Amino acid sequence: MKTSARLYKSVNTIWDSYYRHPFIKGMADGSLKVDKFKFYMIQDYIYLLDYVKIYALGIVKAKDERTMQGFSKMVDNILNGEMDIHRSYMRRLGITRKDIENTEASMENISYTNYMLSVSQLGDLTNLTASLLACMWSYFLIGSKLSKIKGAVENNFYGQWIRGYSSKDYERETKWLIDLIDRLTVNISENKFKELEKIFINTSKYESMFWDMAYNKGM
Repeated sequence: MKTSARLYKSVNTIWDSYYRHPFIKGMADGSLKVDKFKFYMIQDYIYLLDYVKIYALGIVKAKDERTMQGFSKMVDNILNGEMDIHRSYMRRLGITRKDIENTEASMENISYTNYMLSVSQLGDLTNLTASLLACMWSYFLIGSKLSKIKGAVENNFYGQWIRGYSSKDYERETKWLIDLIDRLTVNISENKFKELEKIFINTSKYESMFWDMAYNKGM
């Protein structure tokens, strides 16, 4: 069994809970209050600014040109692709760059990004890749799940988020990351797998905390 499949199996219960989360269900049926989504958008934008730094660190830690090119493309995809979804919503919500600069990251946000940066800096490229995987992969699965719910994609407000995270481009980027972890871990030892599994479980739990934080507006 590939490493990615084993990792997914270890968090299956956690990830299933995402689909039942009131924030995600609210986007699906359009009932999520806009003020909660606005809070989330700002916090997620702040999060992505640290998340993309880990991809940049991947360029430094990579040992071959192919992998360096892949991480370089992902940095561009996030800064000029995924974050465009956020910038579009910010225009719709009247969020300015100054608003973002004057907003402090929530404790959940700080804890999550500091954890990823720590394991990425202290560990090898497999640790770094494992730390990135839960966010990207779970968002694609959430987007894909919501895209199949009648009326969700067509929603005038939340449909844009769903379309972005279920898009072919985002699917391709997610597949690149999944394929990378599998390529890096051929013939992995059981001890090393347990190390990556712990990172993957922890980041999956942080994803749950992030959704809670967004729904409760950090309270």
